[in-house]
Amino acid sequence: MALVREALTAQGDAVMPIEAATGPALGREVPRRVAVVIETSGSTDAPKRVMLSTDALLASAAASADALGGPGQWLLALPTHYVAGLQVLVRSISAQTTPVVLPHGHVEPQDFAVYAETMTEPLRYVSLVPVQLARLLEAAPGDPRVLAVLRRFTAILVGGQAIRPEIMTRAADLGLRVVRTYGSSETSGGCVYNGIPIGNTRVRVVDGQLELSGAVLAEGYLDEPARTAERFIDVHGVRWYSTGDLGEVDRVSGEVRVLGRADNVIISGGVKVSLDAIEAIVRTLPGLMDAVVLSAEDPEWGQVPVVVSAGAPTADPLPSIAHAVAAALGRPARPARFTIVPTIPLLASGKPDRRALAAWLAEHGTPA
Repeated sequence: MALVREALTAQGDAVMPIEAATGPALGREVPRRVAVVIETSGSTDAPKRVMLSTDALLASAAASADALGGPGQWLLALPTHYVAGLQVLVRSISAQTTPVVLPHGHVEPQDFAVYAETMTEPLRYVSLVPVQLARLLEAAPGDPRVLAVLRRFTAILVGGQAIRPEIMTRAADLGLRVVRTYGSSETSGGCVYNGIPIGNTRVRVVDGQLELSGAVLAEGYLDEPARTAERFIDVHGVRWYSTGDLGEVDRVSGEVRVLGRADNVIISGGVKVSLDAIEAIVRTLPGLMDAVVLSAEDPEWGQVPVVVSAGAPTADPLPSIAHAVAAALGRPARPARFTIVPTIPLLASGKPDRRALAAWLAEHGTPA
């Protein structure tokens, strides 16, 4: 907290939060306006070091407070080397409140309840990833203490990846206010809440991809001017960030809908197929809520989707998977293979580590 506060007020150096296990970072020169450098997770490509200014971080904190109902106290349940965890510190500094910190950011429902009960401010917030919320929702019906603290939160923010509809339904049935957030390190964290841009964030669609503008945008990438110029674009004096996400914006309501990563598309039988779209359908099927869809080379189709899951099903699920996906997305999108792995590797953010999973499949192979 002290280091971040000093960085925000320009009384200290810029900071780059890192995992303790990685050791100290080397000192680097950054522009004076940069307060924090966040290294992205690199779940699908090489990690990037995102430079965030004081103005962008505080603009994000102010927009969040305004959207949620006012500044309040935060429970820190995420690692601070990810932007969502860092923003808990920034929002706390902006609100002049003291966050309650879960040890190591780990969420066990009973421990969560113990720490949440120590919160004293009238407005209370927590930022989670979907796997954390799902674990809490599983415990809440049978544990009145967990349910009580969840209901005391003014808002529970959930982001980092797509959240399954049944989780939102279960939370609503329990009387919880869950806010779906969309954003990235390049936007100082979440800048779209429940599909609606917050603060002065603007969203547009260019060639099917979402672009964002507003005060929350990062300065760029440390030591990567070419990548910065590619992703941060000036159009008639307005700076836009190209997210790389496929999406839509409703012309009437302005609601933003994220459809998946533009770089997570394969060509199967000459047809473009979104692996994210396939994954969303597969995860609605029994026993496959945590499945991951990757691609594999195929002599006939060129590339084919492969469904990867931890744990052996009672019967071969591939026929039902292929039928469900083909009905929704067409025959070229049908997964051609189903593979069981010992476990789905996760990043600290709760996202599947797709690079590690692809490496495991490359080493062990996938069944035909």
